[in-house]
Amino acid sequence: MRKILSILSLGILFSCQTSEIKVPEKPFGWEIFEVPVKASLRGLSPVTNEIAWASGSGGTWLRTLDGGATWDHGVISELDTVDFRSIHAFDAEQAVVVSAGQPAVIYKTIDGGKTWELKHQEVEAAFLDGISFSGPDQGYVFGDPIDGKWMILQSANQGESWYSLLNLPSAKEGEAGFAASASSLISDGENLWLGSGGTEANLHFSPDQGTTWKQWNSPLMQGEASKGIFSLTNLGNGGVFLVGGDYLNMEDTSSVAATFNLSEEEWKLPKAAPKGYRSGVVYFPKYHWLIAVGPTGSDFSKDGGTSWENFSSEGFHAVKLGHTEGTIWASGSNGRIARLKIQ
Repeated sequence: MRKILSILSLGILFSCQTSEIKVPEKPFGWEIFEVPVKASLRGLSPVTNEIAWASGSGGTWLRTLDGGATWDHGVISELDTVDFRSIHAFDAEQAVVVSAGQPAVIYKTIDGGKTWELKHQEVEAAFLDGISFSGPDQGYVFGDPIDGKWMILQSANQGESWYSLLNLPSAKEGEAGFAASASSLISDGENLWLGSGGTEANLHFSPDQGTTWKQWNSPLMQGEASKGIFSLTNLGNGGVFLVGGDYLNMEDTSSVAATFNLSEEEWKLPKAAPKGYRSGVVYFPKYHWLIAVGPTGSDFSKDGGTSWENFSSEGFHAVKLGHTEGTIWASGSNGRIARLKIQ
């Protein structure tokens, strides 16, 4: 009996050991893809290791179904002067794009980009900054404040229709959003997080899909239109990580990142910050890494954002986690799209 139990114990131990994920020491850089456009690509939405969408200047949209080997592309409804800085893809056939600037519009495709249908158009004063879906149906788009209130639209039907939240959070004079990576708004279940910049770099939070709001002033640099929070990522358990800085002074590493803990309502600054202004950040749960990108390079943290290491001089605007959580993709200027190399 003891021998049987010993054999079973060894079998269970061996099974546990072999199922553990071996975490690499660091990323190996980026796999840069050959893309058939030269647009500035700030909209990015990877679905799986094989399927990813992107959007950007000149009305550009792109899609790969084979892991970046080939790309479908085109211009959204002939809007070749519009910058579509936000995109959310549901699968290989359906995606929603959002413009930055005028016209302030939201389009959707259900046929892989062959046709795009206008789903929403905002007033002339609107400037839309980002999109985030908390589930297959529920999504949000936010824009710069109008008359002292943030613009936040919601959809409960995969972007088919959009309407304003009834209770919009207040904004300080000169406070605004950034569409640099379309990731300064994140939604997670009932929770909404919104990061701002300009005169104040604030973190706005709703625990109930926008019914009520709280606000905290962040320790990131602020006070000018080029400074503030540019991107957020969810760490889980009430933690979020923020990056930003000053896009007019990209080398300045002071006050460019911070962690916020909701349960204690406390800020934590990194001991070693990312290498300057960063426009995008994402949490990679598979390895418990944080990946941050900006025009001057790419950094990673393996200790929850306490310390950072630069792993690539390749610069990007946006960085996103695939829906299946197995891959990290990045996009940037001059038609640059890449996937993180793990090994």
